[in-house]
Amino acid sequence: MTTIDEPFGRLTYTVPEAAELLGVSRASAYNYVRSGEIPSLTLGGRIVIPRRALAQLLGLDDGQAA
Repeated sequence: MTTIDEPFGRLTYTVPEAAELLGVSRASAYNYVRSGEIPSLTLGGRIVIPRRALAQLLGLDDGQAA
């Protein structure tokens, strides 16, 4: 199971990992990325979601999620 509260964990998540955290399907997550509803970066051809963006979407951004 993917969690967002890894204190020294990764700074980005893949789209399928973000989908799991948000409780939506993989296809929906890709649609949200395409529409801009989920902020994303493209690194070397891979789409990744910054941890901070996920924390904000989940209402967890109180300065703890770097």
